[in-house]
Amino acid sequence: MTIAVRQACSPAEARQFGTTELRDNFLVENLFAPGRVAMTYSHVDRVVVGGAVPMREPLPLLSSKPIGSDPFLARREIGIVNIGGAGSVEADGATYPLAVRDCLYAGKGTASLSFASDDADDPARFYFVSYPAHARHDTVKIGEADANCLELGSQSQANIRELRQYIHPDICRSCQLVMGVTTLADGSIWNTMPCHTHDRRSEAYLYFDMEPSARVFHFMGEPQETRHLVVANEQAVVSPGWSIHCGAGTSSYSFIWAMGGDNQDFADMDVVAMETLR
Repeated sequence: MTIAVRQACSPAEARQFGTTELRDNFLVENLFAPGRVAMTYSHVDRVVVGGAVPMREPLPLLSSKPIGSDPFLARREIGIVNIGGAGSVEADGATYPLAVRDCLYAGKGTASLSFASDDADDPARFYFVSYPAHARHDTVKIGEADANCLELGSQSQANIRELRQYIHPDICRSCQLVMGVTTLADGSIWNTMPCHTHDRRSEAYLYFDMEPSARVFHFMGEPQETRHLVVANEQAVVSPGWSIHCGAGTSSYSFIWAMGGDNQDFADMDVVAMETLR
């Protein structure tokens, strides 16, 4: 298991960053390695993003000094989405099979959690996001068909997309974590434009289902001081509350979004007028 630690950055600092500094502070690469759990701990709302690729043996989710409590979920909650082959997650002795795009929520106080693949030749690829939690909620599996599905966008704006809310107050209870999957239609490239900020929550994006040569241009920064990151398949971006977050891809793609902060109101956002973007 590996865990990297990132400090929070103010807008004033980010304005001075070049490409390397932007990537070092906000882009998370190399999340998925065979037989390993890899995590990044960000001081932006103390979010943890991670990936696990179990092979022949299960991989436990272990705590470490940056987490500060043992076990890992002693004071945290977690959302897990499988983007690979069939697998399962064991939480406190109960086994939850997860097919591709199935999700599992596990709450504060879960004593043990581990990841397993059904077939080491086609391993599961578990992406997870964890935020601090103040109360315990039940462990819940949310299949792709169980999620709340929203059809968004238009062909004229090149942003037809399907948004599925998995961890959401209408689906399962959580402390602050909200999580879902958005998939763009073939021929659509834009997500979340016009863009927005939500000062009361941070967000993490994982881009996936992309060809090796495809890229997403993820736009971030203040509305009047925009920046961008060039993102490859299965890479994540941590977005602080002061930053816009939207993207355009060289082809269609999917992304897992997860938010945590002061509330769980999906519509709590400050939309940025197009004419103010710089």
